[in-house]
Amino acid sequence: MTSKQRVALVEEAKDTYGLNLALAAVDLPKSTWYYHQKHKVAYEEKYADLLPVLEEIARDHPEYGARRIMPELRDEYHIGVNHKVVERLLGMWDLAILRSTHRPRPSTVRKVIIEAGERANLVAQMDEIGLFQVVYTDFTEVLYADGRRKAILMPIIGHVSKMVFGWAVGQNRGTFLAMRAWERAKETFRRMGISYKGMIVHHDQDSVYTGYEWTSQVLLKDKARLSYALGGAKDNPEMESFNGHFKGEAHSLFLEAQSLDELIAVVDDRMRYYNTARRHSVIDYVSPLTYIQRSLLHLKTQS
Repeated sequence: MTSKQRVALVEEAKDTYGLNLALAAVDLPKSTWYYHQKHKVAYEEKYADLLPVLEEIARDHPEYGARRIMPELRDEYHIGVNHKVVERLLGMWDLAILRSTHRPRPSTVRKVIIEAGERANLVAQMDEIGLFQVVYTDFTEVLYADGRRKAILMPIIGHVSKMVFGWAVGQNRGTFLAMRAWERAKETFRRMGISYKGMIVHHDQDSVYTGYEWTSQVLLKDKARLSYALGGAKDNPEMESFNGHFKGEAHSLFLEAQSLDELIAVVDDRMRYYNTARRHSVIDYVSPLTYIQRSLLHLKTQS
C-alpha cells in the first residue's frame, strides 16, 4: 500500500477513531501525514478559484467525469487547465459526491446541527447580548468594473457595536477567503484587547461554515462558539442589513473599480470610514469605534 493510499485511509478514519490510532493502524508516520496535509493545503490554495466552478458543473451535469468537464471549462468558463489537475481536485474536494445519483450523507457538523434543531441558533436563545458577545458573518456578492465582474465580500460585524472587526474580498467564496476574514478579525480583537474566547460567531449553514477547516479553527483552536441560522437570511437579519447598506452606499465606487486590487482598496477604505467616521442611528449617532471607546470607558468607571 502506498503512502498516498494510507493517507486516504487515515483521512476517512481519524474523525471516528482519532488521528494517532488511525496512523498506527496503517503504520503511517505522523511526519508523513503532516507533509501530505501541508502539500494538500498549498495545492488547494493554488486552485481555489476553480472550486465554485467545478461545484457548479458537478451540480448542473452530475453525469460528467473529468473528460467531459474539461471542454465545459474551456467553452463555458474560458478556463484552460490540465485534466490531471481536474481529476485530483475532484477527489480532494469530494466533488464526486455531487456527481452521485444518491443523496450525499450530511457531514458530522451538519448532523449535529440537525440534531440540535432550534438550539443550533445560539443567538435566538439570548435575552440580552453583551458588547463583544456576538458577531455575524456571511458571503455577499459585490459588482465592480461597471457591473461586468463580481467579487465576494465576507465581513464580520459586532452585534452591539456594529464594528466590522474583519473582512476579506476575493474572486470566489470559500474557506480560504473565510479564514482570511477571521484572521483579520482576530488581529483587530487582539489590538483592541478583546477576548474572542467564548464569542458567538453566527452565520448560515454554508458548506464553508460547516466544513472541517472553519469549525476546527474557530471552534476548536480559537475557542469561539458557532451559531447557525436555521431559516436562511431571516435568521441573520443584522448581516443582511449591513450588506444592503454597505453595498448601496458605495455602489458607484465599486463600479468604478476596474480590477480586483482596485476593488479591495475601495472596500478597505469604505470599511475604515464605516468603522471610524460613519454615524449609526442604532448606537446614538456615533461611529462604531467611538461607541466601543465610550462603552469601555463607562465600564471602567463603573468598576
